[in-house]
Amino acid sequence: MDKKPITPEGQKRLREEVEFLKNIKRQEIIDAISEARAHGDLKENAEYHAAREEQGLNEARIRELEEALSLATVVEYKDIEVTDIVVFGATVSIRDLDSEKELTYQIVGESEANIEFNTISFTTPIARALIKKSTGDIVEVDTPGGLKEYEITKIKII
Repeated sequence: MDKKPITPEGQKRLREEVEFLKNIKRQEIIDAISEARAHGDLKENAEYHAAREEQGLNEARIRELEEALSLATVVEYKDIEVTDIVVFGATVSIRDLDSEKELTYQIVGESEANIEFNTISFTTPIARALIKKSTGDIVEVDTPGGLKEYEITKIKII
């Protein structure tokens, strides 16, 4: 298996999530299963079945995170001497040339990408278009809605 890049912050978040799932969530689920068992007939006990299902999902997420961490190689992007081009770990502000809408994303590893936190995987079409470009450059991105053009307005290595 190939190693996959991850930011130091992303590695820390994934480790914290594994610790929470193993040490807190797992025990909460075990307690819920025990309580549901105490209610009697397991065949018709919806609480028991829901808790068992939650247990399976929790264990699957733990395995997924542990695998991601085992394949991760931390990229210390803050040590990179480049500040004027987009690199892994950079936070990039772009302007949609059609709508004039400003967007800001940090380019991160696949396992830590989360659009809710404005982090996108370096493997996405938009991130691939941005890598190695500079402030003021126009990039074209082939999106499901067609070709989009963005101007890079700011690059930060935080």
